[in-house]
Order: sequence, then C-alpha cells, then structure tokens
Amino acid sequence: MTTMTVTPDMFDKINELYDRKEAIQLGGGDARIEKQHEKGKMTARERIDMLLDDGSFVEINPFITHRTVDFGMDKLEGPGDGVVTGFGKINGRNVYLFAQDFTVFGGALGEMHAKKIAAVMDLAAKNGTPFIGINDSGGARIQEGVLSLDGYGHIFYRNSIYSGVIPQISVIMGPCAGGAVYSPAITDFILMVDKTSQMFITGPKVIETVTGEKISAEGLGGSKVHNATSGNAHFRAENEEAAIAQIQQLLSYLPQNNREKAPKQAAPEGDNFRSELVDVVPIDQTKSYDVRKVVEQVVDEGSFMEVQKEFAKNIVVGFARIAGESVGLVCNQPKFLAGGLDIDSSDKLARFVRTCDAFNVPVITFEDVSGFFPGVKQEHGGIIRHGAKILYAYSEATVPKITVILRKAYGGAYVALNSKAIGADLVFAWPNAEIAVMGAAGAANIIHAGEIAKSADPEATRAAKIEEYKEKFANPYVAASRGMVDDVIDPRETRIKLIQALDMLSTKQEDRPYKKHGNIPL
Repeated sequence: MTTMTVTPDMFDKINELYDRKEAIQLGGGDARIEKQHEKGKMTARERIDMLLDDGSFVEINPFITHRTVDFGMDKLEGPGDGVVTGFGKINGRNVYLFAQDFTVFGGALGEMHAKKIAAVMDLAAKNGTPFIGINDSGGARIQEGVLSLDGYGHIFYRNSIYSGVIPQISVIMGPCAGGAVYSPAITDFILMVDKTSQMFITGPKVIETVTGEKISAEGLGGSKVHNATSGNAHFRAENEEAAIAQIQQLLSYLPQNNREKAPKQAAPEGDNFRSELVDVVPIDQTKSYDVRKVVEQVVDEGSFMEVQKEFAKNIVVGFARIAGESVGLVCNQPKFLAGGLDIDSSDKLARFVRTCDAFNVPVITFEDVSGFFPGVKQEHGGIIRHGAKILYAYSEATVPKITVILRKAYGGAYVALNSKAIGADLVFAWPNAEIAVMGAAGAANIIHAGEIAKSADPEATRAAKIEEYKEKFANPYVAASRGMVDDVIDPRETRIKLIQALDMLSTKQEDRPYKKHGNIPL
C-alpha cells in the first residue's frame, strides 16, 4: 500500500489559505466591528450564525473583491467586497442568503458585490430554496459609478423573475437607501429593526435641500414608519435577535418553493369544539369586537403570526396552523372602521392573498364587512382600482379558499371577500349572519321611502320595514337556499368544519386559461 505524503510546500499553501480566510472573516477589522457593536448591531457573520442551524453555513465566493482603481480604490482592500453569501439550514431546511458587511466600505454595493448576490440568488432558484437578504448598506458605491447601478439592476431582475417561484425575505438591519430599497420592495416580506434600520429613496439632507422639509432618518424611514404608515414593511422587531426569530418562524409557514406545500406539523390533541365562540361576536351589528379572539379559538394554540399588524388595522392578515396545516387568514376587524375596506386595507389584503396563492397556502377568510369605506378622499384616492385588487386576487387564486361569514356581508364587499361567485370552494355562515346588498336600515329607508314619509307614524313604519327586510333578506338562509352559502354552522363547530374542509380540499387542482400574465389593476 502506497502512503501519500504532503510536502512542506503544500503545508505552506494550506497555511496561506487559512491566513487569507481568517483575514476575510475579520471583514473591516476589529475597530470597525466594535463600532458596529456600539450601534447595537451585529456583524454580517454574527447575524448568519444566529439565523442558521449550528455549523450549517457554507460560504460562497469569499475571495471575490473589487477591481476598481479610481479614487484611490486600488490601495484599499475590501474582504469579500462587503457582502457574505452562501447557504445553510434553518430548522433543517435549506436556505440561501446574503448579508451585507457594513464594516467593509459601509456595505456599499459595487460591481463584484452585486455579482456575488446575483450568483447566490441563481443557485437558490435552481435548487428551489428560500432566499434571505440581510441588508445593511450605505447604498451604491459611488467610486464605481454606473457599474454599481448596473449591479442593482441584476439583483432587481432576479427578485422579479424569481418572485412567486421561491420565497424571498428581506431583513433591514441598518441603512437601506436610494436604489437599494427596490430589491426589498420586490421581495415577499420585509422585516425591520427598531431604531437601527431605515429605508428611504432620498435621505433627510436631500429632502431638506429640495423641499425645505426637516426630518430625521428615523422619522423619514424608520421601522415604525414603514410598518404603520407606508405599509412597505411587514414586521418589526425590538432588536436583531427578535428579527432573526421572526424570520425562522415565518419560514415555518412557507414551502421551499412554488411546487411544494408548507411542512405540516402534528395536530394538537384536545377537543375541537369551541364553546367560547358563542360569546365572541355580538349579535348587535353596531357593537365592535376583536376578530383576533375568533382566530385564537379556531387555530392551533399560539400558531397565529400576524402580518403587517400595524398597517391598515381594519383588516387582519397572517399565517397560522389548523390541525398542523399552514393556512393564511384574512379577517375583517370591526374594531377599526367597523371592518370596512379602504384603499390601504385593499392593498394589504390583495397582496397577502396573492402571496399565499403563490406558495400553495390555503386561504381562510373570516368575514364581517359593512362595505367599502365611503368618502371623497377614498374615491379620489382610487378606491375603485384598489378594491378591484381584492376581486382580482381571490379570483386568480387556485389554492383552497374557504370563507366563514361571522356577521355582516354587505354589498360589493361581500362579493369581493371570496364569495362563491368569484371562486370560493366553501362558504360557511354563522346563524346570525346577514348577507345583503346593504344593512336593513339603509335598505328599508330606500325601498320604503315613500311609504315611510306618508305614514302617520314614520318611525314606527320605518322600524317595521327594517324588521321585515331583516326577516326576508338579512339572514344566511336566503343565500344558502341559492347555493351561495354551503352551510349554516354552529359557531362552536367552526374549527371542526375548517379541519374537515381543509382535509377535503387537500388534493384540489385547478387551472386557469393560458396567458402570459394577467393585468392586475395596480
């Protein structure tokens, strides 16, 4: 048997390899790492280590560096060119990712930096694997000029063509300014961290120069702004550790790609009959309640993860599990705007339904809607166009679609919120549900206006006509008799009915006519 020996020259080469890797691991060096920590931020590699399963990270292209010689760049080293890329596992499932390194050139994006990101995105798409981008960058590397802009273009293109193919998650853990913001904006979810992450197209100084408006970076594009006001972000966390935990939780509801289903967990033991539901929704249509209390009783305990919690609060959307199966929930929230639909809630709802449909997550709608919110501001702001997005999203979706009418279902909003007419697989209604063109009082005032006006006792006549309308139309049985409601159910059996429905629809297959793509009313 021949024994192979390694010459001293080879050991020298191996030692050089490890020396080079050690230098790359240090990024911008100890002093810059310390500055990063002083800001309450982890380094790129620390973030990756916390996000991924222990020992699972495999780095790609660590030796890539810039090739710019102008403006003194030929004298500057940039380990990894300011970004760490590779793959690993989260809870045993493969993911690809990048993490910008603020200690190297402030994480600014240049030609080779972008090339690294594009390469790992292509690998994620080829392997049908979720992709995570950890953003912490000063923006485009000005010294590289148009090459930086071209680099952004390559990333934007991949974000777009891989949209709906693999889940794409963006985490903002520092500045994200200028053209850099458009990559996260195309991805499926954006997470931000309080006080340390900002997104804006133009910074406070530019805005002050151009418009005279004075504002801080946090006030302009902080986590609260984008979660509560602009709706650009989906989650915010108090620190980076919490944000990383959110990523891990979010991925548990999603499949690896658009050809798979989300992993199913074991169904919890216990009685699925929920007697508490009788007291959650008031019979009186004018009384509000928190729809989350319905959700809590129906889904697996502790499984609800709300999306865009602080934006457009009149609609509640999020992921949960029912008997271990991942589902997307869309719920009117009577606590805000009486659960009516306005411009922002329409956008929020439609986007969420399309996300669920892209990744094979069944959609369950809990409906209690008075209609589309009235007003000049809404009409002039385009409520017709925005509301049409809801109709489009539900009609287009081919995943299992189930609706539970909890109380009100009025007018065009009833049709839009996953009615049978636009493709619901199953529609259930509670016995107190009112399904009509409008509320009984409004309908009676219109239909019987003349009779009420001529009556000797207009108020008594109006009250009688309201009751007559309720009896004839404002109940679930008229809709059920026409097949628009599949069953009127005991509220306490809602979870049971949904478990049965999800099981029955688990093999659903539905195609749409061939087309390049539809033309959603954006």
